[in-house]
Amino acid sequence: MIVIYHNQNRIVEVSSAVKADFSVYVGQKITAGLFAIAIQFPDEVLVWCDQEEKENLNLEAISGFFHHTKAIISYCRYRGAYLDHFLGYVEATPYFNINKKVHYGTWQMSSQVGAVHASVLITVKDQVNLKDNFDYFLNSLAKLAMPFGLLCYSEPALLLDGSELKNSCKSDYYELFRFVKQHYKRRWTFLLFFNLLYFEKRLLLMPLLYSFLYRKRSFDPSGLNKILIQSNRNIIEHKTIDVLIPTIGREQYLRDVLELLAKQTFLPRNIIVIEQNPDPNSTSNLDYLWQQQWPFQIKHKFIHQTGACNARNIGLELVESEFCFLADDDLFFEHNLIENAMNAFETISNEVFMVACHLKEQTIQSMPPKQFPVFGSGAAFVKSSCLKNLSFRRGYEFGFGEDIDFGMQLRNHGFDVIYLSTFKILHLKAPMGGFRTQPVLRWQNEVFQPKPSPTMMLFHLLHQSPEQINSYKTTLFINTFERKYWIKPLHYYRIFKKKWNTSMYWAKQLVNE
Repeated sequence: MIVIYHNQNRIVEVSSAVKADFSVYVGQKITAGLFAIAIQFPDEVLVWCDQEEKENLNLEAISGFFHHTKAIISYCRYRGAYLDHFLGYVEATPYFNINKKVHYGTWQMSSQVGAVHASVLITVKDQVNLKDNFDYFLNSLAKLAMPFGLLCYSEPALLLDGSELKNSCKSDYYELFRFVKQHYKRRWTFLLFFNLLYFEKRLLLMPLLYSFLYRKRSFDPSGLNKILIQSNRNIIEHKTIDVLIPTIGREQYLRDVLELLAKQTFLPRNIIVIEQNPDPNSTSNLDYLWQQQWPFQIKHKFIHQTGACNARNIGLELVESEFCFLADDDLFFEHNLIENAMNAFETISNEVFMVACHLKEQTIQSMPPKQFPVFGSGAAFVKSSCLKNLSFRRGYEFGFGEDIDFGMQLRNHGFDVIYLSTFKILHLKAPMGGFRTQPVLRWQNEVFQPKPSPTMMLFHLLHQSPEQINSYKTTLFINTFERKYWIKPLHYYRIFKKKWNTSMYWAKQLVNE
């Protein structure tokens, strides 16, 4: 491990147990010096730390964060992040409005304190601009490489005292527009300008024009792809797994899934089936559960209350094994699916991951494991200890958004979501899909029907920043604007606003459910 102390611009000290003369790097610009040290010591973890935090640096914890080499971590004690909070008008992913109190996946990096394995820097040395200031360089690198498998985290344990500092260290508007121009599609530069003008009453014409001097940055992942994730951390103790399946009206599809599970090369211990039928006089239609012999125990609950959130919450209470496979009742998968999943827990040592789930007409492109902004409860593997004190929020019942909300709950408890494309699940989309019963929505008699749906608005209220919500409002308006409204655009705006306000009202009613 090599620790590089800096004063925001230049290296002021280098400390390491490695026997070498590091004095030649003192006085160099931090970005260039970091790469020079990486090339000389390709097998070391490189740590950077603002000299003001030298006594606060938690050196003992750092080696534990690098149980594999394909990662970059940092932490910022300052309020917010380096890139201005107005970036929320562009960035809609869970990686922007982050929880700084826990280990959290994000491309937002900080020069205050952080670490990366030298091999990562070596693979990208020809794709970065050493003239960037250190904060801009770190954020650019992570933003470009994260979609291709570099695992990026905010890690408060890097410092002994991670309490927030009242002052801030952030970019100016010129850097903000430049970053958007270099890392997002071109239209987002103009949308940022419009959103700042409309919502913030700021006319930032010069930063907009300044951004035209820069080209969009690209990233070649071929070098990064050569770094394989092989963790030396063990998160497996008992190596057992349960499968949770909520079902309603899909007897044959569920039976097919159970038979696939029975042929697995690694058998689950328990299959938890939550069967729903709204008819209070009905009885179970799953007689094959007890008439047929299965190589695992089946825990069957038959309830008369419909709703995926309620069903999954009942099932979560019945999970006993060390791991859990959250599945749908209309899937098809290979006989080694669970074996591959257990191997993934072992090699990656991440507690939550999504398997590539696709429709028949879709083709999945194989890629290295990567962080994923979406969580789906029909194709997810989770370590059961992560599920404690978590539940599918009832406010989403009969709507949309419960999956991505549950993913945010996991993230806010310090558990990242990794996507694996090397083994797949086929989603059959059974004909009796959807809710299969017509729910009575509380807002169905509203004169102006809510748009977006109150459940989607609920997600935005719970997990996104005000800037992200306003940006969503802008893009929704643009995407739903129809040609017939060109004659009376103000009329459409008034209608849109009323629908938005209706959605906002009902979403606030759902918050505490």
